[in-house]
Amino acid sequence: MALSKNRLIGRNAIMLLLSENPNEQLQFLQQNKWRGCLGKVGSMEANKVVASIETAAKKNGIIQSDVYRESHALYHAIMEALHGVTRGQVQLGSVLRTVGLSFAVLRGNPYDHEQEGDWIAVALYGTIGAPVKGSEHETIGLGINHI
Repeated sequence: MALSKNRLIGRNAIMLLLSENPNEQLQFLQQNKWRGCLGKVGSMEANKVVASIETAAKKNGIIQSDVYRESHALYHAIMEALHGVTRGQVQLGSVLRTVGLSFAVLRGNPYDHEQEGDWIAVALYGTIGAPVKGSEHETIGLGINHI
């Protein structure tokens, strides 16, 4: 029941997101029965960040939109990642903050046993700050949830 060192889903999501060659990294992960996608979003509204990531995951076949537990798992992974990005206060525009983020969504089984099932990870990296150019700093967040 141990996690496989080669299949740590959070680590792989972060590595995919920060990779110099993300297409190569994604192909490697797909060869190992993982599904993933990349995207970008910028907004002063957290709901737009959530919607952008959900849309990308659905369009790229990471989750099935008609299966509630898959959407639910993705939502919780996104919110956990946003907590990291926003330092626990998932507020943006209402407190005059904006984000410019790249994201990776990764789905797969991080365990040695297949019956453990799939998990989903959302990695976010980019900037957060006041909505004034030059008034931002780097930020990163990671969320992981079972499906």
